[in-house]
This record gives sequence, C-alpha cells and structure tokens, in this order.
Amino acid sequence: MLAHRQHAPVSARRNQACPVRRRVVSRTMATIQRFDTGPRLSEMVIHNGTVYLAGQVPEDTSVDAKEQTASVLKQIDELLARAGTDKTKILSAQVFLRDLADFPQMNEAWDAWVPAEHAPTRATVEAKLADPGWKVEIVVVAAL
Repeated sequence: MLAHRQHAPVSARRNQACPVRRRVVSRTMATIQRFDTGPRLSEMVIHNGTVYLAGQVPEDTSVDAKEQTASVLKQIDELLARAGTDKTKILSAQVFLRDLADFPQMNEAWDAWVPAEHAPTRATVEAKLADPGWKVEIVVVAAL
C-alpha cells in the first residue's frame, strides 16, 4: 500500500531552496525596417520576423467593391513579395468596408484570393473611410 504524501502549499514550496528563475531580457533592439515612409506612415514595417502593412486602399474608385477588393489584394501581394513572404503567411487581416452591403462582393474577391487552408484570422467592420470613393481598406500582418 502506498503511503499518502502531504505536499506543502505552493507558496511554501516556492520559498524552499530551489534555483531562482529569472526572465532574461535582451538589451539589444531588433532591427526595424520601414518601407515607403512618408511624413505620416510607412506602407510596410518589418520587425522581429513579422511584416505589418498599412491600410491598403484601391487606386480606382470608379469600380465596384469586388474589383476594389481584388485591386487591394493585388497590392498586398506585391508588398508581401517585397518583404520576402506571401499571402500563405498572413496571420491576421482587418477589412474595413464603407458599407456592409458590399460584404458579399468583398468576400467573392477575398475567397478567390485566399489559398485553401491558409485563411488568416479576420475581422470585417463597417467604417467611414477617409476617401468617400473607397469601398474597402485592408490591413494585414504576416510572418516572414
């Protein structure tokens, strides 16, 4: 028959003679790369193996939401390629729509673009965009 062992509370065990574990924080700062930097923003920033894109918007505001979305997704592809990564490495996406009525059209372009089994996390919200002609703006974060 096994003897029942009494254990000291965690707080008491913590104070017993055991090695102290400390988190070591590096004092060196990782390199931050900025691309297409202007007075207000950079189009893309790479830091610590992660690529951050600024909100990408369509150049042609005369087309519908599906075409605007496809155009924005093409811009995202181009920026990710410059960083040395691609859409299969996108970790998260934020989609801003001027009108949620455009949600189905945006999803048509999105679904045709996102590779099978590589869908990132995504949030889609209705927002008043800076240019009234923009129907969509997309922000992504990707791994290198």
